Amino acid sequence: MNVLITGGTGFIGSRLALKHLAKGDCVTVLGQENTAAEAANRRVMEAQGVTVALASVTDRQSVFALLPGIDLAYHLAAAQHEANVPDQRFWDVNVTGTKNILEASIDAGVTRFVHGSTIGVYGPTSAGYLDERSPLEPDNIYGLTKLEGEKLVGLYQDRLPIVLIRISETYGPGDLRLLKLFKAIQRKFFFMIGSGRNMHHPIYIDDLIEGLLLAATAEKAVGKTLVIAGKEALTTYDMVRIIAAALGTSIPSVRAPLAIFLTLATVMEMLCRPVGIQPPLHRRRMDFFRKSYMFRQEEAFRHLGFVAKYGFREGIAQVTKWYTQMGYL
Repeated sequence: MNVLITGGTGFIGSRLALKHLAKGDCVTVLGQENTAAEAANRRVMEAQGVTVALASVTDRQSVFALLPGIDLAYHLAAAQHEANVPDQRFWDVNVTGTKNILEASIDAGVTRFVHGSTIGVYGPTSAGYLDERSPLEPDNIYGLTKLEGEKLVGLYQDRLPIVLIRISETYGPGDLRLLKLFKAIQRKFFFMIGSGRNMHHPIYIDDLIEGLLLAATAEKAVGKTLVIAGKEALTTYDMVRIIAAALGTSIPSVRAPLAIFLTLATVMEMLCRPVGIQPPLHRRRMDFFRKSYMFRQEEAFRHLGFVAKYGFREGIAQVTKWYTQMGYL
């Protein structure tokens, strides 16, 4: 197949691109180089034969130029972690950019469109297991605009074979987002903020890639919205305890009040955002210590046949090995 992946220089997109390449597909990625990691991903992909187009999904002309001849499109591009940009940036990328790729896919006759959304559309939930029918109450600009992107996708369902995937927290070799946490734990600088009892349902990168491949091929999945999460749900405390064990250390019993750090994060955002500086601490970073997510995955199994294989302890062992090999630890 001829495959296009937006957000393809990112962690998930680049791994998906290499997987399709290994299957014998012709792969093009649309992405950017806003970080050293994205630049490194581009070099690896190009060295192996992936075509990389450096542009934004907000560039309608570039998007339409790339789609002719594409059979399968994955839309993973998103404004996500930026806390130093105006809200309009999230609307431009997550909504207008989604509209651009949808319309270009229709125009090009794409035969399957996999839209990557987020569990962030559920908002600050904390009670019980969630599924595809649970209320959607996003509480930040990222979740709000991703939900608007989902609504937009719904408007195109009758013109394009679409599968919408809500992706849980993703980790694995190649991802640098957990590196600060690993280093803090290794150097004994880590302390728990809040109770540590909030829940996570992380998914290992290989499991997620398998789920996305199934979304691209399973006939029963067309027109469905599905959550893909990992093998197990666990608390923040259990996550950091497993990471500490993989590093051969332990975590201190010190705990800090969540309310104080949320206030500090809010103040930092107010001071840094108007001048375009990424705040060292912001409210979305505090989500790790305060939001709870656990998911039922019967729908993903029913429509995709998806079952996660990697437990968190097994996945973290691989991440630790990769960080060490790369010299990060």
